[in-house]
Amino acid sequence: MRVLVAVKRVPITGGKMVLTDDAQTIQTRHLGFTISPHEECGVEEAVRIVEARVKEGQGGEVVVLTLGPPEAEEQLRECMALGADRGIHLVTDEEWDAQATASALVDALRGEEAFDLYVFGNESADASGYQVGIRVAYALGLPVVTGVKTIALSDGRARFEQEVAGERDVYDVRLTAVVTVKEGLNLPRYPSVPAKLRAKNKPVDSRQVSRPESKLEKLRLVVPEGQGKQAEILGRGADAAPAVVEVMQKLGVA
Repeated sequence: MRVLVAVKRVPITGGKMVLTDDAQTIQTRHLGFTISPHEECGVEEAVRIVEARVKEGQGGEVVVLTLGPPEAEEQLRECMALGADRGIHLVTDEEWDAQATASALVDALRGEEAFDLYVFGNESADASGYQVGIRVAYALGLPVVTGVKTIALSDGRARFEQEVAGERDVYDVRLTAVVTVKEGLNLPRYPSVPAKLRAKNKPVDSRQVSRPESKLEKLRLVVPEGQGKQAEILGRGADAAPAVVEVMQKLGVA
């Protein structure tokens, strides 16, 4: 059983987003980075699948793939500390759109021995494009199921469950297949110190890639205005008492 998991280096949630002067990218000097929770669950699920096959006396491999700057090797090492066997790093200093990213991943995968399962996060934690996994599946001519919260494999087939409006849609798909997974698929393990040390020695295949001519034009990035906390002054001293009583009555506590 061979499983490929695609991940992306993204800013840690909660960090303050500051744009460069030309509004074309995010200043990363003071940001921490990670992979999205969806992708972390994808790595964990891939490792569990292969571990189960190894216990049954079968072979297996988990490969993590990313497209990103040289620093993205850190995220690959984190995935290998979770149990992935090796990494493929498509190195670029630019932020690519979903179409170009999918094209680069497909080119890289065509040079690899076929995998039984390709796992993507349902969407990245920064751009939330919901596209790359679907585009890769289409290019490879493989079935794809999105937004999955349960995976079960048996006899060359996969059972995927997708939560829909409080219920579940179930898909039975022949392998090889592509799946995009959501946070909650599992509870990812916390890597031990020995696992982190072993990850430093696992192989990473780094390949320089050039961005193809873009069919999309980026005009500029915009940081959304924060909602912030708003306070209304009802009055000062004793003069505020009637207004306070009125608010409490509206809330049903007076």
